[in-house]
Amino acid sequence: MTVPRQSGRLDHLDDPDPHRAADLATVENLLRCWVRENDMPRPEGGVLRIPLEASGTALLVPVHYWSAAGWHRFGPPALHGSPHGATRADAVTVAALLGREAGHGDGVDLVARVADSVRRTAQFVADRRDRPTAPTEADLFLTAEQSLLLGHPLHPTPKSREGLTEAETRNYSPELYGSFPLHWMAVDRSVLAAESAWTEQGRVVPAEQLTSRLAGHLPVPGNAVALPLHPWQAQDIRHRPAVSALLSAGLLHDLGPHGDRWYPTSSVRTVHRPGAPAMLKLSLGLRITNSRRENLRKELRRGVEVHRLLRAGLAEQWRAAHPGFDIVRDPAWLAVDAPDGEPLPGLDVMLRHNPFGPGDDAVCVAALTAPRPWPRRVGMHSRLAATVERLAARTGRPAPAVATEWFLRYLDHVVRPVLWLDATAGVALEAHQQNTLVLLDPEGWPTGGRYRDNQGYYFRESHRGRLDDRLPGIGTHSDTFVPDAVTDERFAYYLGINNVLGLIGAFGAQRLADERVLLAAFRQFLASAAGMGSPLPRQLLETPTLRCKANLLTRLHGLDELVGPVDTQSVYVTIANPLRS
Repeated sequence: MTVPRQSGRLDHLDDPDPHRAADLATVENLLRCWVRENDMPRPEGGVLRIPLEASGTALLVPVHYWSAAGWHRFGPPALHGSPHGATRADAVTVAALLGREAGHGDGVDLVARVADSVRRTAQFVADRRDRPTAPTEADLFLTAEQSLLLGHPLHPTPKSREGLTEAETRNYSPELYGSFPLHWMAVDRSVLAAESAWTEQGRVVPAEQLTSRLAGHLPVPGNAVALPLHPWQAQDIRHRPAVSALLSAGLLHDLGPHGDRWYPTSSVRTVHRPGAPAMLKLSLGLRITNSRRENLRKELRRGVEVHRLLRAGLAEQWRAAHPGFDIVRDPAWLAVDAPDGEPLPGLDVMLRHNPFGPGDDAVCVAALTAPRPWPRRVGMHSRLAATVERLAARTGRPAPAVATEWFLRYLDHVVRPVLWLDATAGVALEAHQQNTLVLLDPEGWPTGGRYRDNQGYYFRESHRGRLDDRLPGIGTHSDTFVPDAVTDERFAYYLGINNVLGLIGAFGAQRLADERVLLAAFRQFLASAAGMGSPLPRQLLETPTLRCKANLLTRLHGLDELVGPVDTQSVYVTIANPLRS
């Protein structure tokens, strides 16, 4: 097994041509997906052979690093039989071949979105090399949110955003330090839908009062309420017949852009303004990764419901056991109904608490592990690598020992509280790496965590009665109760595979620690946590295979992961459990 020579370095991303670096990174993503989704074993030699029977050939892929957790490092692949020195297969070619092999013709949609993702990633890398330092007004949280240049390492099109012009890309992309004023509409109260559990000094603050504060001195018609929209959404939604009808009837008023600039976070549609009391989760009809990102009414209700559940005594219990962890709350929302009372999609906003002050170093795990250019450093490195290297230099300890301690602290401060919530309340979190924030002390050690996402809650059906005792009527409008078997599958993927095994893979692929040592540490942690009451530790320790989300197959099947029943929104495959091998 060969590896990058320098700890933390990801060699092909050092290519001075940003498009070539982006293309090779995307090729690796596609190949990682294919290996995982077909449960391919480690090759005997240094070359992985991927048969392509539908095309009558095979891909020959140099293996630079084989990861038990799936974070493999590959060199540029060649087609079997191609002459020596021939051009290696690029991302578009690999996407077309894999799409055809999976039985989806030439994978036209996949190919187009791969090309879009490569183009945008190249732009992000080139811009960040020129401007490695965040804007002066950015706080630590925003700086971290705008640092995720490459996206999910096991997604075929992590940076595809269909429908954005170049000017819009510049304004709306966190990777380009984008910012913009919100676009405001006034909603007549007769078609307004809203809910709030936001409290100040023990009193509930209505959602329309919260948006009125954010709107400042914006003039609003007398019987109307100010509603902020993403500027792209405001232009797109005007062409929808139901919205045009409300505008014509005077029930909606387009007030235009107004106010201070807001900054997109790593999700693109959730926006942040340093010092503001709220973040805003806006509807955005762009297709980002696998879904069009428009809020569903049940998700708006779910965020408020979870806030009320926590406030009804569960948060106090949780803080007593794990004072460093919490959920970033989504306690209020506004939306629009059609005159017949039906929810009108795309005209809504979730108001999210902003719990982060200028000195709070909260970084999502995906941004922590993703490579990016750094000032005055050659090549691309992750913040995780920089943190481990700095701690090793300060303490005089070997980097692998520091990395292992960092990982153990992460398990205690971030993973254990999530298991406690499942065990105690029957609430499992969709705690993948972008939804999970780790709080770092000034030296870079984990001290706590936060979970954010009003979509990603699973109320166990087996806990329905106990949850109803905590909050009578819970789940009535939020559609959050899920059969335990589905909860087990999703919880094992999001927390076990995506989050923790993904972190182990990042440590290994970046030559910061031996994956075998971290897997052993994770097993010990799970054994110690098995008595808490969550079924996940034993599932991860004892099950020979695990169900794993298949991002490539989900993309090839054209599934929108926000539509339909939770158990059919994505394609899942069976993989060998690396904790058992």
